[in-house]
Amino acid sequence: SGREEVLATVPGGAGLVIATPGAEPVAEGGYGAVLLLDSWALLTRADLRAGEETLRRWLAAAALARPGSAGGRVVVVADGALAPVQALLRWDAAWFAARELAERRELGFPPAVKMASVTGPAEAVADLLAGARLPDDAEVLGPVPADEGRERMLVRVPRARAAALAEALHGAAGQRSARKAADPVRLQVDPLSLF
Repeated sequence: SGREEVLATVPGGAGLVIATPGAEPVAEGGYGAVLLLDSWALLTRADLRAGEETLRRWLAAAALARPGSAGGRVVVVADGALAPVQALLRWDAAWFAARELAERRELGFPPAVKMASVTGPAEAVADLLAGARLPDDAEVLGPVPADEGRERMLVRVPRARAAALAEALHGAAGQRSARKAADPVRLQVDPLSLF
């Protein structure tokens, strides 16, 4: 079950079902075993939410197995010390969420703070930020390279200043639009990908 054809259900009984993440069909009576492979592919994505998305997918797939008392098994091929693996083994998404939030607070990443990314040609990004009346407590981080020769600047504020940040960036984008600035700039609040 996958990209070409996603199955909704499969009959119970002996059989082998191979599915891509998110395309797992429901088996009548539950699966006897769920094998979670290629964990590295999900966990090493350059995405702030790679761990939580991996755990979400694993929990959804594992929930399709029969209960352990009925012989159901879930096997994950990954380093057991990794937090998403520990959360799966404990069946404790709340533990994982609390751990992630504590780490993001320590690092100053969303959702502990509000962050906006400003992506575009270097001159256009600098122009937009120069015209923005950012809150006094805003931190401007970067630049970091983005795709296709563009760059990205990050602007971070405490959560309580989220509206002021959005207003400042919206106003600066409006000014650029009124001037008919040639190069586009992409604004995102709490982007999934920071780098």
